Formats: sequence, structure tokens, C-alpha cells
Amino acid sequence: MSQKTGFDFPFDKAADIRMLILDVDGVMTDGSIIMDKHGDELKAFNVRDGHGIKLLQRIGVKIAIITGRTSPVVEARARDLGIDFVTQKSLNKDEALAALELKSGIPAQQCAMMGDDIIDLPPMYRCGLTLAPADACLAVLNHVDWISDNPGGRGAIRQAAEGIILAQDSWNDVMDRYQVSPADSGWSA
Repeated sequence: MSQKTGFDFPFDKAADIRMLILDVDGVMTDGSIIMDKHGDELKAFNVRDGHGIKLLQRIGVKIAIITGRTSPVVEARARDLGIDFVTQKSLNKDEALAALELKSGIPAQQCAMMGDDIIDLPPMYRCGLTLAPADACLAVLNHVDWISDNPGGRGAIRQAAEGIILAQDSWNDVMDRYQVSPADSGWSA
């Protein structure tokens, strides 16, 4: 594969990103779906990924979710994180991206999208930056600009968020209060 992986981030493509679009199962979560005896669904979200989302929001990057499933848990997590754009039960994610462009006013070329399965590829082909967790399916890994060192639901979003923040020269804007340098987080100077 010729894609950039890990900390070899495509900073040039990330410099003008105004929105990060996320799939849920396999990106925001590890892809597991837990159901109780009543059929109610549970999902586990990574708090560091959530903090990465909040850091992006602090520099003005919008966050959107496009997922093929429908779950009240996703709606609750989006509300918790202040995510404004949530599209569930999207069996045609390319159409969902077109609707998102109209609703947000942000063209696909200024969007980054992180997906893990082939249903995510059609909209990803139109986005300006494409990202995948380390454990995405091979077809996705072969078509993205960057692959995280981390699997879905285990820090992939956070690593991507830090890369976008660095690309937009906004590290000090959000990280100064923590007294953390890019090198402290594994990014080379």
C-alpha cells in the first residue's frame, strides 16, 4: 500500500478541512454491537476519541456522523459531544454526503471522512481527505489518504484530530492549556 500511515500524516490535504465526517460502527466504536435481552443496543465509545472531537470543534472544524444503522445511543453520543449533523439509516452514504453539503454549506472537498467498510467508499471518493482506522477492511485501506495506527473505537479519531489540528497550525490554540507539545503526543517536529 502506498498510503500514509500513522504519524506520516497528509498535512497538505488537512490544512483546509472544515468538517470531519465519521462513520459509527468500526470508527467511533470497535464495531461490536451489544444487545440486551430486550433488543436494546449498547455501544462503547472511547473518551479520547471524544476529546479529539471536542478539540477539533474548538478550532472551528464541524463534525458530522453518517451511519448505515439507526440507534438512540448514537443520537445520545452526538448530543453529548455537540455534533450538529447526524444522518442515521443511510444506505446510500453518497446521497447523505450531498445532503450534508447542502445543509452545512461545506463542499465535500473541504471535508475529511473516516470510514472502515465499503459502504463508506462512495462519499469518501468525493472528500478532500480520507482516513481509516487501522482495522478497516482492506478495500478501504487501499483507497484512503491515511491510516491511523489505532483501530476503530480505540483512538483512531483522536490521532486523526491531532493531525488536522497540526495541519491547521492550531496546536497551541487548543493544547497550550495542557502544556503538551506535538512531540509529547508522538508527532515529529
